[in-house]
Amino acid sequence: MNRNPTIIDIARKLGLSKSTVSRALAGTPGVKEQTRQAVLDMAAAMHYRPNYMARNLTKSRTRIIGVVVPEFINSFFPRIIIQIQNVFESRGYSVLITQCDNSWEAERRNLQLMEDSMVEGILISVTSSGKNSDYYRTLIAKGTPLVFFNRSDSSVDASSVTIDDYKWSFFATEHLIYTRRKAGQERPRIMHFRGPLDIDLSNSRFRGWSDALAKHHLGPEAGDAVMARDITREEGYRLMSEMIGKGTVPDALFCFNDPLAVGAMKALHEAGIVIPDRIAVMGFSESQSALVVSPELSSVAQPLEEMGETAARLLLAKMEAPDSETVRVVLNASLNIRGSSDPESL
Repeated sequence: MNRNPTIIDIARKLGLSKSTVSRALAGTPGVKEQTRQAVLDMAAAMHYRPNYMARNLTKSRTRIIGVVVPEFINSFFPRIIIQIQNVFESRGYSVLITQCDNSWEAERRNLQLMEDSMVEGILISVTSSGKNSDYYRTLIAKGTPLVFFNRSDSSVDASSVTIDDYKWSFFATEHLIYTRRKAGQERPRIMHFRGPLDIDLSNSRFRGWSDALAKHHLGPEAGDAVMARDITREEGYRLMSEMIGKGTVPDALFCFNDPLAVGAMKALHEAGIVIPDRIAVMGFSESQSALVVSPELSSVAQPLEEMGETAARLLLAKMEAPDSETVRVVLNASLNIRGSSDPESL
């Protein structure tokens, strides 16, 4: 099996000491120019690549940052990660990125990989609330700074960057109420596809929906919140297909995220149910899929680039001052109204 050539290999080829080759490659003074050039020429001929990991370990540094996210299926997390990379790579760090396929067991393995790789800090959007809380605390106790983004674990004393999911779910639901009443439905039935309970955001978005209905004296009624097993398009399609089969199609639907909403829209289209005339649909998270369905999907847009940059800078600050206080940043969001909920947007 081929291996990368080392400083020792170059030294043997040239009949030089390892220390002389090392100093020549590093540009250290005290090496004759003829010798330095010979070393550089041999290194190029042998396709030598410096082992930055080993070099940094001698300084007790790896200059590697770990990022752990639940999935890569949608554009949501890649857009955040791009900004994280921009911040850290401009500072000379490498970024180790892993995804968990929405599995807390895979998340634990990825965190163990981060620990084994001696990362200098970790940015994480958690897969399941509470499942790995003790492991987060263990990493922090061992001296690895950790910052949550998008999905946090409130039981852990660590900095985080999120939005106010409750507030924006409330606003999204109110929008649905106003548009249905404008269409002549004084008491519209507005249902909610609720995210799994092991996702920390699920309860906040559920409460926002529920409280908006209560404010307008619309319930919610039993059965108006439908628990999703997953947060995929396939699950949204399955849930809506079951509702159509039972004849329980509501006047409006607020979904935990965009994939659930897009899947529900597909089932509605196949059943010949017109959006938004018969039913208004609202998503959450503003994925790129919101713009490729017809009509385009209304959604809560999170400031993804700002979230990535803010999380990265929080981690840098914690790495530079390990004893600094925990900071919890709540970013603003926006309501992007499109044709799926408002006929005037078509």
